[in-house]
Amino acid sequence: MHGEPSPPPAAPTLFDWEFAANPYPAYAWLRTHSPVHRTRLPSGVEAWLVTRYADARRALADPRLSKNPAHHDEPAHARGRTGIPGERKAELMTHLLNIDPPDHTRLRRLVSTAFTPRRVAEFAPRVQELTDRLIDGFAARGEADLIHEFAFPLPIYAICDLLGVPREDQDDFRDWAGMMIRHGKGPRGGVARSVKKMRGYLADLIHRKREALPAEAAPGEDLVSGLIRASDEGEHLTENEVAAMAFILLFAGFETTVNLIGNGTHALLTHPEQRARLQDSLAAGDMGLLETGVEELLRFDGPVELATWRFATRPLTLGGQDIAPGEAVLVVLAAADRDPERFAEPDVLDLTRRDNQHLGYGHGIHYCLGAPLARLEGRTALATLLTRLPDLRLAVDSTELRWRGGLIMRGLRTLPVEFAPVPN
Repeated sequence: MHGEPSPPPAAPTLFDWEFAANPYPAYAWLRTHSPVHRTRLPSGVEAWLVTRYADARRALADPRLSKNPAHHDEPAHARGRTGIPGERKAELMTHLLNIDPPDHTRLRRLVSTAFTPRRVAEFAPRVQELTDRLIDGFAARGEADLIHEFAFPLPIYAICDLLGVPREDQDDFRDWAGMMIRHGKGPRGGVARSVKKMRGYLADLIHRKREALPAEAAPGEDLVSGLIRASDEGEHLTENEVAAMAFILLFAGFETTVNLIGNGTHALLTHPEQRARLQDSLAAGDMGLLETGVEELLRFDGPVELATWRFATRPLTLGGQDIAPGEAVLVVLAAADRDPERFAEPDVLDLTRRDNQHLGYGHGIHYCLGAPLARLEGRTALATLLTRLPDLRLAVDSTELRWRGGLIMRGLRTLPVEFAPVPN
């Protein structure tokens, strides 16, 4: 009848390839019509998707939502589909993404010393050296795939240095990490095999470093040596905990930065006015726009689309939906960070945005431990690219780019670019 409200449009299709290319319209629909939305994921696991900023921030800090998959009410065989393929079999489950206080508090305290502002600042020259070396590898060609030749190797080599992986072994880590990215969509023999190889290597590395530890801690001691020393001095870290900590720092610490650099470069190349403002600022020696710009890139098209799994331990209500104990909850960071209730003109890229408390690296006790290092790598990579290759441009139309399938991360498969060749 005339005057009756029209029904809402049909719910969008989630998690297909078209969605992966641009999930933001679907997330806008969910925020409006179903802000806490029950869905069956491609893996077959059912979960609640939380899409509004206020609900997301609340959920990320709610102690009733556990990180421990033992609280999941799905059958045991389904639990393996809510984490990293192969981590359970490789005995790498006891890491920061799978545990709650007090174990989480204890392990995070031990690792946090590697990511203090002072330690990260000390690491800046090494990040700059790696950045320049990688650009040197393709600058004279006038073309490159910025994912595989730049955004991917930079954080791998950086995190390997931080962990204390010898330089001669770092290419092995690059190969294993590459397998994880290429096969990150499903279970997924490739990922599990890489996890198994990495576990074997870490066991050997821990043994070698324990044998070689000096009596006194050395300045700037690598992270694996520091964890071994802590476990030998009464912190009660098992070898599995040391290996799992090293594993998750590598796993979580590299792909987030790959995507920050890749997504950030893509956003700048497809927003030429914003990119020109940043280049002018860098040319004038002003780093202020770079600082706010990286935060805006994290908000606008961040590297982590959904926060890692949480499981209700007690009944709770989110966004008007009752969630029962044992049910899975996924906080959609990408949706929350474009919520118009929190951000003015959220679909506009504005590198000068000041009020920008985005959730790109989470919130609460599970806030990303490596965020200071990732920010350093992102700022260094983007500033150096735009300065050394000032006419950088996409080599294909943006619509031809393909995004990696998967659930947690958001990143490009490739990023082909062109520029005027620069002799080394």
